[in-house]
Amino acid sequence: MTGDNLEKMIRLADAFFEAKRDPDQISVNEKEREKLSRIHPATLTQETDENGPIAWILVIPTTGRVMEQFVCRRISERELLEQTPVGEKYDALYLCSALVLPEYRGKGIARRLTADAVRSIQRDHPIRELFYWSFSPEGTRLAKSVAGTLLLPLRERTD
Repeated sequence: MTGDNLEKMIRLADAFFEAKRDPDQISVNEKEREKLSRIHPATLTQETDENGPIAWILVIPTTGRVMEQFVCRRISERELLEQTPVGEKYDALYLCSALVLPEYRGKGIARRLTADAVRSIQRDHPIRELFYWSFSPEGTRLAKSVAGTLLLPLRERTD
Protein backbone atom coordinates (compact mmCIF):
# COMPACT_ATOMS: atom_id res chain seq x y z
CA MET A 1 0.00 0.00 0.00
CA THR A 2 1.58 3.28 -1.11
CA GLY A 3 0.10 5.48 1.62
CA ASP A 4 1.83 3.82 4.59
CA ASN A 5 4.81 6.17 4.67
CA LEU A 6 2.68 9.21 3.89
CA GLU A 7 0.61 8.72 7.03
CA LYS A 8 3.79 8.21 9.10
CA MET A 9 5.35 11.38 7.66
CA ILE A 10 2.23 13.44 8.40
CA ARG A 11 2.11 12.18 11.99
CA LEU A 12 5.85 12.86 12.41
CA ALA A 13 5.52 16.43 11.06
CA ASP A 14 2.48 17.17 13.22
CA ALA A 15 4.12 15.82 16.36
CA PHE A 16 7.49 17.50 15.85
CA PHE A 17 6.58 20.94 14.57
CA GLU A 18 3.04 21.37 15.93
CA ALA A 19 2.49 23.94 13.16
CA LYS A 20 -1.28 23.62 13.38
CA ARG A 21 -1.13 25.03 16.92
CA ASP A 22 1.40 27.76 16.15
CA PRO A 23 0.11 30.50 13.83
CA ASP A 24 3.65 31.90 13.43
CA GLN A 25 4.98 28.74 11.74
CA ILE A 26 4.60 27.77 8.11
CA SER A 27 1.98 25.04 7.88
CA VAL A 28 2.64 24.13 4.23
CA ASN A 29 -1.02 24.30 3.33
CA GLU A 30 -2.17 24.47 -0.28
CA LYS A 31 -1.78 28.27 -0.51
CA GLU A 32 1.74 28.15 0.94
CA ARG A 33 2.75 25.24 -1.31
CA GLU A 34 1.61 27.26 -4.32
CA LYS A 35 3.72 30.25 -3.27
CA LEU A 36 6.71 28.04 -2.51
CA SER A 37 6.45 26.53 -5.97
CA ARG A 38 6.38 30.00 -7.54
CA ILE A 39 9.44 31.04 -5.50
CA HIS A 40 11.33 28.00 -6.82
CA PRO A 41 10.36 24.41 -7.69
CA ALA A 42 13.11 23.00 -5.43
CA THR A 43 11.72 24.51 -2.22
CA LEU A 44 9.83 21.32 -1.38
CA THR A 45 11.69 18.09 -2.04
CA GLN A 46 11.01 14.53 -1.07
CA GLU A 47 12.47 11.07 -1.39
CA THR A 48 10.17 8.08 -1.69
CA ASP A 49 10.27 4.32 -1.68
CA GLU A 50 7.61 1.83 -2.78
CA ASN A 51 5.49 2.82 0.28
CA GLY A 52 5.56 6.58 -0.26
CA PRO A 53 7.67 9.42 1.16
CA ILE A 54 10.58 8.61 3.47
CA ALA A 55 11.98 12.16 3.70
CA TRP A 56 10.75 15.71 3.16
CA ILE A 57 12.78 18.90 3.14
CA LEU A 58 11.71 22.52 2.90
CA VAL A 59 14.10 25.32 1.98
CA ILE A 60 13.09 28.89 1.18
CA PRO A 61 15.21 31.26 -0.86
CA THR A 62 14.63 34.88 0.10
CA THR A 63 16.30 38.27 0.21
CA GLY A 64 19.00 39.29 2.65
CA ARG A 65 16.64 41.91 4.07
CA VAL A 66 13.97 39.32 4.92
CA MET A 67 16.63 36.98 6.32
CA GLU A 68 17.96 39.71 8.59
CA GLN A 69 14.49 40.49 9.95
CA PHE A 70 13.88 36.79 10.68
CA VAL A 71 17.28 36.08 12.25
CA CYS A 72 16.87 39.14 14.50
CA ARG A 73 13.36 37.93 15.51
CA ARG A 74 11.51 40.91 14.06
CA ILE A 75 9.32 38.65 11.90
CA SER A 76 7.93 35.13 12.31
CA GLU A 77 8.51 32.16 10.06
CA ARG A 78 5.11 32.67 8.45
CA GLU A 79 5.96 36.35 7.84
CA LEU A 80 9.26 35.28 6.27
CA LEU A 81 7.30 33.38 3.63
CA GLU A 82 4.72 36.14 3.26
CA GLN A 83 7.40 38.83 2.82
CA THR A 84 9.52 36.85 0.36
CA PRO A 85 8.78 38.45 -2.99
CA VAL A 86 8.08 36.16 -5.94
CA GLY A 87 10.19 36.72 -9.04
CA GLU A 88 13.17 38.49 -7.48
CA LYS A 89 16.76 37.35 -7.24
CA TYR A 90 17.36 35.73 -3.86
CA ASP A 91 20.69 35.88 -2.05
CA ALA A 92 19.81 34.07 1.18
CA LEU A 93 18.24 30.70 1.85
CA TYR A 94 16.32 29.48 4.88
CA LEU A 95 16.95 25.85 5.81
CA CYS A 96 13.41 25.50 7.11
CA SER A 97 12.79 21.84 7.88
CA ALA A 98 13.80 18.28 7.22
CA LEU A 99 11.90 15.18 8.23
CA VAL A 100 13.09 11.63 7.75
CA LEU A 101 11.23 8.54 8.91
CA PRO A 102 13.07 6.99 11.88
CA GLU A 103 13.95 3.78 10.05
CA TYR A 104 15.77 5.79 7.33
CA ARG A 105 17.77 8.15 9.56
CA GLY A 106 21.56 8.19 9.70
CA LYS A 107 21.99 7.52 5.98
CA GLY A 108 22.62 11.10 4.85
CA ILE A 109 19.28 11.42 3.05
CA ALA A 110 18.35 14.82 4.54
CA ARG A 111 21.84 16.24 3.90
CA ARG A 112 21.83 15.05 0.29
CA LEU A 113 18.28 16.27 -0.44
CA THR A 114 18.95 19.64 1.18
CA ALA A 115 22.30 20.20 -0.54
CA ASP A 116 20.79 19.18 -3.90
CA ALA A 117 17.86 21.58 -3.41
CA VAL A 118 20.21 24.45 -2.54
CA ARG A 119 22.39 23.71 -5.58
CA SER A 120 19.29 23.69 -7.80
CA ILE A 121 18.23 27.08 -6.45
CA GLN A 122 21.78 28.42 -6.83
CA ARG A 123 21.57 27.77 -10.57
CA ASP A 124 18.88 30.48 -10.69
CA HIS A 125 19.79 32.74 -7.75
CA PRO A 126 23.02 34.11 -6.25
CA ILE A 127 22.61 32.44 -2.83
CA ARG A 128 25.42 33.77 -0.63
CA GLU A 129 24.23 32.78 2.83
CA LEU A 130 22.20 30.13 4.62
CA PHE A 131 20.21 30.53 7.81
CA TYR A 132 18.22 28.28 10.12
CA TRP A 133 16.13 28.10 13.26
CA SER A 134 16.87 24.87 15.02
CA PHE A 135 14.26 22.78 16.76
CA SER A 136 16.68 19.97 17.61
CA PRO A 137 20.36 19.05 17.85
CA GLU A 138 19.88 17.01 14.66
CA GLY A 139 18.58 20.11 12.87
CA THR A 140 21.62 22.09 13.97
CA ARG A 141 23.96 19.32 12.78
CA LEU A 142 22.17 19.16 9.43
CA ALA A 143 22.37 22.93 8.89
CA LYS A 144 26.08 22.98 9.74
CA SER A 145 26.78 19.97 7.53
CA VAL A 146 24.95 21.46 4.54
CA ALA A 147 26.67 24.84 4.99
CA GLY A 148 30.05 23.08 5.19
CA THR A 149 29.33 20.97 2.12
CA LEU A 150 28.29 24.02 0.10
CA LEU A 151 30.97 26.31 1.59
CA LEU A 152 28.38 28.94 2.53
CA PRO A 153 28.19 31.02 5.70
CA LEU A 154 25.47 29.98 8.12
CA ARG A 155 23.44 32.14 10.50
CA GLU A 156 21.15 30.97 13.26
CA ARG A 157 18.00 32.48 14.68
CA THR A 158 18.06 32.04 18.43
CA ASP A 159 15.17 32.42 20.79
